[in-house]
Amino acid sequence: MAETANSMFVNLPVKDLKKSIAFFGEVGFEFNPNFTDDNATCMVIGENIYAMLLVEGYFKTFTKKEIADTSKVTEVLVALMVESRAKVDKLVDSAIEAGGQIANDTQDLGFMYQRSFLDLDGHQWEIGFMDESAISQG
Repeated sequence: MAETANSMFVNLPVKDLKKSIAFFGEVGFEFNPNFTDDNATCMVIGENIYAMLLVEGYFKTFTKKEIADTSKVTEVLVALMVESRAKVDKLVDSAIEAGGQIANDTQDLGFMYQRSFLDLDGHQWEIGFMDESAISQG
């Protein structure tokens, strides 16, 4: 069996770090000041789950590839599962109020509820709630 990781860091390029910090702060996320400077910040998503928001110039030092133009292509879908439908709505509504855009129509499959938004840099965030008890009921 393969080893499993004990934490996850998603690295995302951003055009304006201060604006991104303000945006995600309004959405409700916190940041680790020990891993924050003029080039990057560590956004705490959950227990051992983080997003490193990296200024584009700094991001480029980690890859030989071009940074995706998110107005034309999707480079990643960041999917987060939360504890309730209300939490889904709160996170997405906060993102929209902070300047984000709705990415897709709301999906309500009964056992699963999902909404999505684009952040200031066009990264797509999928926020969902899954009622596992409803799955077992068919």
